[in-house]
Amino acid sequence: KKAMESINTRLALVMKSGKYVLGYKQTLKSLRQGKAKLVIIANNTPPL
Repeated sequence: KKAMESINTRLALVMKSGKYVLGYKQTLKSLRQGKAKLVIIANNTPPL
């Protein structure tokens, strides 16, 4: 449970910074350009 809370707090920090993309096409573009550092694939994400 603690790890899940840590992930949620880190995701919230990323969302606050604005350095993220959502969606299939934007993710592929970011990967091809070498800008992506992490890709998270999920059925559902907590509202942040």
